Amino acid sequence: MYRYDQYDHQIVKERAAQYRDQVRRRLSDELTEDEFRPLRLQNGLYLQRHAYMLRIAVPYGLLSSTQMRTFAQIARKYDRGYGHFTTRQNIQYNWIELEQTPDILDLLASVEMHAIQTSGNCIRNITSDEYCGVAADEIIDPRPYAEIMRQWSTFHPEFAYLPRKFKMAYNGAAEDRAAIAVHDIGYTVVKDAQGEIGFKVMVGGGMGRTPILGSVIRDFLPWQHMLTYTEAIMRVYNQYGRRDNMYKARIKILVKAIGAEEFARQVEEEWADIKDGPSTLTVEEFKRVAAYFTPPAYETLPAADARFEQLKAENKGFANWLNRNVRPHKVPGYAIVTLSLKKTGVPPGDATAEQMDFVADLADCYSFNELRVTHEQNLVLADVKQADLFALWEQAKANGLATPNIGLLTDIICCPGGDFCSLANAKSIPIAEAIAERFDNLDFQHDIGDIELNISGCINACGHHHVGNIGILGVDKDGAEWYQVSIGGAQGNESSIGKIIGPSFSAHQMPVVIERLLEVYVRERIEDERFIETTRRIGVAPFKEHVYATPIKAKHNAGEDAYA
Repeated sequence: MYRYDQYDHQIVKERAAQYRDQVRRRLSDELTEDEFRPLRLQNGLYLQRHAYMLRIAVPYGLLSSTQMRTFAQIARKYDRGYGHFTTRQNIQYNWIELEQTPDILDLLASVEMHAIQTSGNCIRNITSDEYCGVAADEIIDPRPYAEIMRQWSTFHPEFAYLPRKFKMAYNGAAEDRAAIAVHDIGYTVVKDAQGEIGFKVMVGGGMGRTPILGSVIRDFLPWQHMLTYTEAIMRVYNQYGRRDNMYKARIKILVKAIGAEEFARQVEEEWADIKDGPSTLTVEEFKRVAAYFTPPAYETLPAADARFEQLKAENKGFANWLNRNVRPHKVPGYAIVTLSLKKTGVPPGDATAEQMDFVADLADCYSFNELRVTHEQNLVLADVKQADLFALWEQAKANGLATPNIGLLTDIICCPGGDFCSLANAKSIPIAEAIAERFDNLDFQHDIGDIELNISGCINACGHHHVGNIGILGVDKDGAEWYQVSIGGAQGNESSIGKIIGPSFSAHQMPVVIERLLEVYVRERIEDERFIETTRRIGVAPFKEHVYATPIKAKHNAGEDAYA
């Protein structure tokens, strides 16, 4: 993985020292809160309902075991013993005291981490496919390009004050696991007819108040021009993006207003002036960065192991876990393991300090001291020997990290919601917990199959509800918390924005609403059809009719279901 060079070390160290002085001046009232606000946001510090929240960058989701142990240390010493992994592959702490934040940034700097540009109207943390470098369907590892983009975009003076926040993602595989279509810029690695590497460039995607899928503005961009072409895009956006209305300031609004074809024309015109400028990538620069992402020292292993096959045949729990949480690796004898942060009764994406330390130990023992964060709020060990899977499963199970539900109903994506966020209209976590408890039957979940359920506490869509097969959005209704439901959303190669099924529901109704949606799916599905496929085939109407057919009322009698 990438290691800081002298410039990274100096930049992060000096920023931490600068921030320490800013906090000192705020605490002594030399700075007002209005003056301090943009300074703290530039360092990932938000003021939430109950305390400050600190968001720490995890570039393209890649962590060392040492960095994970540092997260555990921060959780234990400065928070309430846990952290929350987000849909941006970052980590957040929700109970931070302002006086302690300079010490946290110093601690992060000591392990080559920071919170720079995790907030504000700038280029945010660069995200990617959590299986980069190991996926069996990968065309090329995009991490060197993501790292080059991280270096180029950090403290870029021209793009420090954009009209609005800006998000980029990279995908290097046949299957899009980076949600390219809902980013401001999405880069997909492609090869041309001569086998040359380049990018398909998609611009103008995003969720929030106006959910839009991005438009392809270039089918093939030679890799050498990745930065110059990005700079052209940013210049057009910086010049013409709206600054008079924050709700219409994202690049997606500009692209929609003038049309993707016209936007592409303006970008090409801008690019013509800088195409071969100093930001053109050289082979030497690419090799310099790519050297940090060389494959680990894999052993030559058999593709199949008799003992492994026997354990899988004899142990149903292990077999279920293999089926849902383990993916093929490009190197024979190895596997990709996803550790679920979605155990019933635990807020999705949360991990305790003890679990973080434990995962770091697993990474040291089984996966070359590295791990990944997914934008579905789980953790990945990318290089596990097949022969070690049973031992790893037993240890993960003992620590609450082996729920075999990846891609299933209870693998819920969920923002912190109204329990913490000052922007939220409604709580998210209790809804996720109620649904998970209602359907806490793995046999039922495995029968239902792949389904993505995403929950956001407000229209900002941090829970990616727009692209959930089932999406839940918290809304304010006369001062009360209600929930709007959509179906048909999806991320990946066939991305789509969900459609609202009708009027909103109260919190106690939500588990029954999900149950009724599933009843329609089970009734209407054909053979092994997934929920999203059935939804696309029959449309919203049958689901809407069944959900609203009879009122959903709460029962209060002892021993009766509280949600029906």
